[in-house]
Amino acid sequence: QLQLVESGGGLVQPGGSLRLSCAGSGFPLDGYVMGWFRQAPGKEREGVSCISKRGFNMYNSNSVEGRFTISRDNAKNTVYLQMNSLEPEDTAIYYCAAHEGHNTAHAMCVQKSGDYWGQGTQVTVSS
Repeated sequence: QLQLVESGGGLVQPGGSLRLSCAGSGFPLDGYVMGWFRQAPGKEREGVSCISKRGFNMYNSNSVEGRFTISRDNAKNTVYLQMNSLEPEDTAIYYCAAHEGHNTAHAMCVQKSGDYWGQGTQVTVSS
């Protein structure tokens, strides 16, 4: 079974940057559309950024467009989320997910169609 492990979260000041990593094991990630999702206390889970199997197509939510960049290195079986210009509103638990169907990156994020999920990593943006 595919397992996903996130890392790279932490405490950062507003305007700062973090890079999250999602390492897969058990199966090669190039068979999956991958995505990053987040959930803040009292809010629904939100699709942040998603990327197609080969990395040619990406989707970002309006709330992070221009600040976050998703990428993948299939040779390393890892997906990344580079987060710049962080704001307090970005504070949440960030989850990595894999979709094994035929959804586009856009569809995966909007429909939150992850088949496998990591345990999450906390990102806190505060001065």
